[in-house]
Amino acid sequence: MTLRLTCIEAHAEGEPGRVIVDADALVPGDTIQDRFDYAARELHGLRRLVLHEPRGYPGLCAVLALTPSDSRADVAIIVMEQGAFTPMSGSNTICTVTALLETGRIPMVEPVTPVTIETAVGLVGVEARCEGGKVLAVTIANVPAFATHLGVPLTLPPDPRFDPPGDSLTVPVDVAFGGQFFVLARAEDLGVGLGPDDVPRLQSLGARLKLEANRHYPVVHPLNPGINLTNLVMITGDSPGPGLDGRNAMIMVTDKLSDDPATWTGALDRSPCGTGTCARMACMHARGELPLDQPFVHQGMLDTTFTGQLVGETTVGDYAAVLPTITGRGWVTGRTEWVLDDTDPFPEGYTIGDIWPA
Repeated sequence: MTLRLTCIEAHAEGEPGRVIVDADALVPGDTIQDRFDYAARELHGLRRLVLHEPRGYPGLCAVLALTPSDSRADVAIIVMEQGAFTPMSGSNTICTVTALLETGRIPMVEPVTPVTIETAVGLVGVEARCEGGKVLAVTIANVPAFATHLGVPLTLPPDPRFDPPGDSLTVPVDVAFGGQFFVLARAEDLGVGLGPDDVPRLQSLGARLKLEANRHYPVVHPLNPGINLTNLVMITGDSPGPGLDGRNAMIMVTDKLSDDPATWTGALDRSPCGTGTCARMACMHARGELPLDQPFVHQGMLDTTFTGQLVGETTVGDYAAVLPTITGRGWVTGRTEWVLDDTDPFPEGYTIGDIWPA
């Protein structure tokens, strides 16, 4: 055998997260930034092995739960998504905290267990509300969120599956950081809904938004210059009903994205997206639409919700920023040991065009 990975399977408000608990030796480096950079440079084969078939599926994310380099932290995380390694994820943080507490890898204290997580964008404080050995809610005090571009125009090339030839679309978009960089656009401006019947077009629009945002509005995190890509796309809508403040579809675009329309697809976040919620709240606050200390209940594609709140203001480099929190719940769904045999003909897994991009 060439590799064994011990995992705790979980989901956060529907978003699956595979928490890998024995990968320290695979990710060298003295700091979490060193380790993140190494992963983003050298470990895409591992990412594909874990997330692709026969061990994974298109909607799956995973977390490398590592020994922290900062003595203040309980665990360090590096998030693996279908398109990239990402420095922070709300749903994956909820999965990780729930998994590590409920399996005893971090001691549980009732009624509230504080957990400190080391990420490539800084320390993240978490409070887990616990009862009877179960995690009932996880509140994340996320890293500062900020908008880099507000209401800037972006022209999307036509997709021959949905658009007449030559019929490009120009829409206003925001680019913001909520733990990773997002491009955000309104469903109304894109002429698309946010329901199950809209998924194929949402996937196409998400891919085109990411492609063009990275071309026309480059980003670099002021304190972490290695974070320099808009990786995720959030398409937003207004409140769909009482007790809800907004709805969204978040698209994790394929890692094969190019100008070829066949690559304009990806997987939708099954949760309401924690870091995307933080990015959206940062944009709303910058416009004067969301004050501090006001809960923002955000609904995802499965009708589950995260509750966000802005608890303060700060700066990140030259950007005005906010301090967001996100609350949601996770559930442990299983425990697994994944094995790669040295004779396996698919050492990085595989994808087939019936459910994956061609």
